Amino acid sequence: MPSIPEHYPVMLSESLDGLAITPDGVFLDATAGLGGHTGAIARKLDSGLVIANDRDLLTLELARANTADVADRILFHHGPFSMLASAVAAAGRGQVDGLLADLGVSRYQLLTPDRGFSFLTEGPLDMRMDQSRGITAEELVNKSAEKALADWIYQHGEERRARKIARAIVRARPIRSTLHLADVVERVVPRTSHLHPATQTFMALRMVVNQEPEELDALLELAPDLVKPGGRIVIISFMSLEDRKVKESFRDLQREKQGAVITRKPLVPSEEECRRNPPSRSAKLRVFELVSG
Repeated sequence: MPSIPEHYPVMLSESLDGLAITPDGVFLDATAGLGGHTGAIARKLDSGLVIANDRDLLTLELARANTADVADRILFHHGPFSMLASAVAAAGRGQVDGLLADLGVSRYQLLTPDRGFSFLTEGPLDMRMDQSRGITAEELVNKSAEKALADWIYQHGEERRARKIARAIVRARPIRSTLHLADVVERVVPRTSHLHPATQTFMALRMVVNQEPEELDALLELAPDLVKPGGRIVIISFMSLEDRKVKESFRDLQREKQGAVITRKPLVPSEEECRRNPPSRSAKLRVFELVSG
């Protein structure tokens, strides 16, 4: 197993405060990752439980190791957001007292070349968060129609040069590795900022491979039923499209009188956290509290 990068759970204190943890409560960490948030929640419990869910089996193994000191308070579950009801049912519960979802991609995934997420290191074009199922990015870029590629890159990556990139990808087929794809994109997209020219393309393809927009929709639809009356939903997003979805979902729930938005404006990381963990700088945290029964 590759070396594990130092892990900083994003906006940890804000997440714990947002969940309003009680020692005997049951909480669902929908994106356990390396176990940072999961372990912190578990250490605030005595008779309570954390259901730690993730669609990546490898990170679940690491999370299990990283939270061994509180193993008796954690139940691990493997699956995407659309299977969260199964995670709660597996714990013998109907609902939980709070739900947390950190929508960011873990540094472990990004920094492991074999996973294929990074345009900076050579690796297979995989990009699957769950390597046990689904199509790979290699299949996506080599078999999809040019228009479909352009639409995905434009819609999910907000890349205005999507058509030019899609055309270049089709002409360069077969594309077999991360660096090959990055080079194809870089040849048609000039470097005009601190971002690598392939950043938005890789992000868009990753979102399609993992059906991230659809899974976020499933999370937002399921969460109000999975959380008890009076419980809280805490979601950390890193992209404007995702944050907009969360914001609108919470507002709709409030309009339907299912609860109240606790964060009128999203919380953002402190300057100290951004210095310690630069990838956290784009995080936005929103909290919704369901109406008490």
